[in-house]
Amino acid sequence: MAAMKALLVENIHPLAVQALESAGIEVETRTGALEESELIEALQGVDVLGIRSTTFVTRTVLEQAPDLMAVGAFCIGTNQIDLEGAAERGIPVFNAPFSNTRSVVELAVAEIISMARRLTEKDQAMHRGEWNKQATHSHEIRGRKLGIVGYGNIGSQLSVVAEMLGMEVYFYDIDDKLALGNAKRCGSLDELLESVECVTLHVDGRLGNAGFFGAEQFARMRPRSLFLNLSRGFLVDDVALAENLRSGHIAGAAVDVFPTEPKKRGDQFTSPLQGIPNVILTPHVGGSTEEAQADIGRFVAGKLRDFVQLGTTSLSVNAPTVALAQVPGDHRLSYFHQNLPGVLAKINNILGDHGVNIDGQLLATRGQVGYVATDIASGLTPEVVAQIRDLDETIRLRVLG
Repeated sequence: MAAMKALLVENIHPLAVQALESAGIEVETRTGALEESELIEALQGVDVLGIRSTTFVTRTVLEQAPDLMAVGAFCIGTNQIDLEGAAERGIPVFNAPFSNTRSVVELAVAEIISMARRLTEKDQAMHRGEWNKQATHSHEIRGRKLGIVGYGNIGSQLSVVAEMLGMEVYFYDIDDKLALGNAKRCGSLDELLESVECVTLHVDGRLGNAGFFGAEQFARMRPRSLFLNLSRGFLVDDVALAENLRSGHIAGAAVDVFPTEPKKRGDQFTSPLQGIPNVILTPHVGGSTEEAQADIGRFVAGKLRDFVQLGTTSLSVNAPTVALAQVPGDHRLSYFHQNLPGVLAKINNILGDHGVNIDGQLLATRGQVGYVATDIASGLTPEVVAQIRDLDETIRLRVLG
């Protein structure tokens, strides 16, 4: 049997390569993101794909990648992947929901302090040879009110760190989240915007959040507030932000994500936010620390390896969750199917008709897709496999072991 192949794009950490190669998977790496047509071509004969945030795995890509069996998003967000289309084809998607949390939090704190002290302006003046020592428009963050929009892994950890620095924390989330420390929950986004002096977005990338923050929201912010977006580029109207910065209504902004981002290092970047004082622009590096990328590389590659070798789908963002303990020497059937009544009975009737004894079995469903892992010690024949594969409900069947 030919070795499985993996394609990793967008400068994924070498630890991911090591983890996959240790499982006997051949790995090809590419430095930049791929356009749709490039990705389709590159995926021919590829079983496992690893991306970051700039390569889009569309339904068209999935339709033309028949060998693809798993996708790893080596980042937090998965909005760049057609999750439903992948699930329909029995392709689980894995991400790293926790690995770069600290890196994003530290960047947010650094940028809040930098904007409050207007450090970028002072730095630029010094490089021009200008000595301008004064305290005007320079503030401590202690005692300031921070508003966190989105109280998930990043938002909640930022809440704790900001409070340790003496900030008064408010947060808003559409889900009912437990406040940490002395953080105050706001009943609406408007309530938060009208209460705080610094707003930071940590909202997920679901399509319904597109255009989430625009002119109306900036108008509701208190005069001379600070604004951060380290979340998703398409959430914010950057033109409206630029207008509010130039008018002085917003005193400073830090933006790490943009509606349109270059595909690779060195490509031209343009934004309406360029050239405005006290604006920090960074190239989507919120989670790009060596520590975070190493941990992401280990974590996501480990999930991909476990799925390829064991059929384990734990923490998949789109597939039913199944983790069946591995018994040495067993064959394992990894079976994705349409979530319809009676499928498990059909599988077990085929196995029973051929005298195949089941050592262990676990089924889970999610939406329109079901997934069952079945361990068999002996008696599994090509005829049995073919009969299960030929079931009308079959999406994808693999035999492991």
